[in-house]
This record gives sequence, C-alpha cells and structure tokens, in this order.
Amino acid sequence: MLIVALSVVGTLIAIGILLILFYFVGKHWFRAIAQRLFGLVVERLLRDKYSENLMELWNSVRRTSVQNILEISLRAEEGKLIQRPLGSPKPLPHYDTLMFVGAQMARLPKEGTIPVDMKVTLGAKAEKPLQIDIPLMITGMSFGLGLSEEAKRALARAAKQMGTATNSGEGPFLQEERDEAGKFIWQISRSEWGHSSQGIASADMLEVQMGQGARVGYFSKEPSTVKGKAQRLMGISPVESVVTSAVTPGINTPWDWPKYVSDLRSEAAGKPIAIKIMATGGLERDLAVCLEADFDVIVIDGAQGAASGASPLICDDMGIPSLLALVRAERFLREQGARKEVSLVVSGGYVTPGECLKAIALGADAIYLGTVPLFGLVHNQIQKILPWEPLTQLIWYNSPYKQRLDIPLASKSVANVLKSMALEMEEGVRALGKTSLSELGPNDLVALDEWTAKVTGVKPAYDWQD
Repeated sequence: MLIVALSVVGTLIAIGILLILFYFVGKHWFRAIAQRLFGLVVERLLRDKYSENLMELWNSVRRTSVQNILEISLRAEEGKLIQRPLGSPKPLPHYDTLMFVGAQMARLPKEGTIPVDMKVTLGAKAEKPLQIDIPLMITGMSFGLGLSEEAKRALARAAKQMGTATNSGEGPFLQEERDEAGKFIWQISRSEWGHSSQGIASADMLEVQMGQGARVGYFSKEPSTVKGKAQRLMGISPVESVVTSAVTPGINTPWDWPKYVSDLRSEAAGKPIAIKIMATGGLERDLAVCLEADFDVIVIDGAQGAASGASPLICDDMGIPSLLALVRAERFLREQGARKEVSLVVSGGYVTPGECLKAIALGADAIYLGTVPLFGLVHNQIQKILPWEPLTQLIWYNSPYKQRLDIPLASKSVANVLKSMALEMEEGVRALGKTSLSELGPNDLVALDEWTAKVTGVKPAYDWQD
C-alpha cells in the first residue's frame, strides 16, 4: 500500500512539474505554433484563386443561407420529401410598424388598481359558448405526431391554472391530457382517428382542422416516427404510415360543408364548432364557405404558423402573413354582417403581449400561442439536453429524452408565461385609458409607414387627422 501511495504521490508531483513548465515555457511554444498555423491559413486564403479558395463557400453561404444548404444536403441524402419543424424563417410583415396611442392629456390613463376585463366568449351564438379568462389559448400541438405525453399534460395543466383553453391538435385523443385540462378544445383532424367520439364528448369546443399556416393538404409520416402509445391510440399497425388526408372525410365539394356542420352539431350537444384554415390569397372565398357552413368560430392561421413537420415549400411559399390575414378576415366578416355572430381567433407568429393586444385592437377575439408555451415548457430544464441536442428533444414524442421533462416545473413555467403576458396586456389597456378588451379598436393604433396604414386602415402616425 505504501508503494502504491508513493507512486500516486510521485505521479501527481510529476504532473504538477509538467504543468509549471508548460506555464512558464510551454505556453510560449504553444502560442508560437498556433500563431504560425493561423498565419498559414490566412496566407492561403489571401493567395488561392477564387475557384480553389474556401471563401468561395462563404460567398455561397451568404447568398444561399446555411439553412438552404442544409436542406439541399438533406434532399440529396435520400431523395425523399423533407419535413422541417417549427415553420418558416422568412421575415414577413407583422405588427412592428403599428404603435398604440397612449392616453395622457386628452384622454387620461387608468390607475393600476383599476381591474381590466380580460374575459372572452367564443361562439356566442352556440348553446354552450366557450368562456375563457384571458384571450390567450394554447394552440393545437398533437400528441404522437408532435409532442410527448409529458409535454401535453404540462400544457393542459398550465392552461387550467390560467382559466384558458388548450387544444388537442391533430393527434389521437389522449385521456391524460383531458384529465389535466380545464377548458379543452378537441381538434377534428383529417385522419381516421380525428372524428373521436371521446374527444367530441369531452370537449368544450370542437375545431375542424382543414389547414394551418405551415401545413395544408395531404400529410404523411413514416411508421418509424410514431410508435408505442400514440400508434395504438391511432388504431394503426406498427408498419402503417401515419396519413392525414388532403380533405376532411365526407367533404367532396364546397357545398358539402353545411350538411357536415349540421351533422356535427347534433354530436356537439350545444358546444361551439370552429373551423381552422390557412390564410391564403383567396381568403374571402374560403371565409364565404365557412359562413355558409354556419361555423361558430373561425380560426385563421397566418404564414408565420408552424408545425412539427412540413415541407419547406409549404412553410415558405404558401399563405399570407398573419397581419394581413386578420385585417382581411375582420373586414370580410364585418361586410357580411357576421362579425357579432362569428368569433375570430388568430394564430401564426404571435410571441409578445404587444402583438397580441394589437391583434385584438384590429378585431381578433382571441389568440392561439404555440412558440411561447413551447419555450416555456423547457424553461429551467435546458441543461438536461444542451449542448448535444436541440431543446425540442425534451418535448418531441419520438425523442429518447422526453421523460426528462419535469411536468410540474414545465406547467408552472408555462402558466407563468401566460400570466405575465396577460398582466402586460392589462397594463397596456390601462395605458390606453380603457378597462376592457372590448373597448379596443383600430383608433387605438397608428401606422409608422404608408403600406401599414393602407392595408390596416389605421391612421398614419406621420399625418394624424381626427
């Protein structure tokens, strides 16, 4: 034992001497070697012909973007349709060029002790309208096709705590999610499991999904991506692809929608029936069909909307921006005399309280949030996955790390995010000199440029006239 101890001590002493020598002598050699290598690289870059120069790649990256080069490689790997998660990175017109008209002299702001009515009623003409305490809801994010059971339970628990609704998404009915939720929206997807009697019976509102900002039409996932519980609840075999049809089953022409909604209403037992669509250049034509079908709520998803997987072409080159979608939808409903009867919910790229409050001022009744609660889910848990995996590996269904998500912590974080956003929106309403969301309107906004003023009908900040 003594010999071993002496050997260990001797080894430690030797290492210590080497470290000291490196500090006083070796670091100079290291610096010299590093400096020489750096010099060789720079000289090579500055002397090689462009066709042989690494800077040629840099030029291509700047012109093409790292993401496009990555997606070219993914296509080249297998020659299959690639599915990009979380939507498009394209910068689209949003709410930045709109500003609120704060109250101060001509109209006085309200004191912080004055309560603000943040409650919202969706589907007012239905027998059992959906009532929520704040105008922010958690959008449809599916179990199995997207999120894990842990993530869905945490989102549902957070929504219940805040008195708002959570949406099932287009996955199979998950009883554990319903048990955690307060207000629950069942999304009737374009799949075999979408028309679930359990989901319809247990929901507070039904939402027929015909499209969304980052996905429309036929959709398919390989069997290997959906296994276990989700696959069993979908009622498909382990070797069967997961398929979402291009059109809601039973719809063969636009004229089939009224009967579809009428039949669904008999199952809904007085609950509101919503339709979710992608906002496109032909938005008014689609909205006319929605009104003819007698939906109670219309959900418009702008081009900034995301999905757990969609082709880059669908993400980048379909639809119109959320701001334009809201303005056009509100204007059309008003012109048709349906604005008071039909509720309008918007989604796609809403991440700040200011954007949400501006949307309400422009006519939205409520806003679906997706990105915000997803980031909330992983708050204070990112160390469980970084730096080796992206944060979504904590919440995706097919991730080997999904069980690392702490459900109580995740739900608390999401609830805190929603609470904080609602408080900021309340503060904004008071700063406008008002006490209710229903008092907001386009006159509470000004536009910073001519384009925004023209498309929104809001007065320009540079040429105000009462």
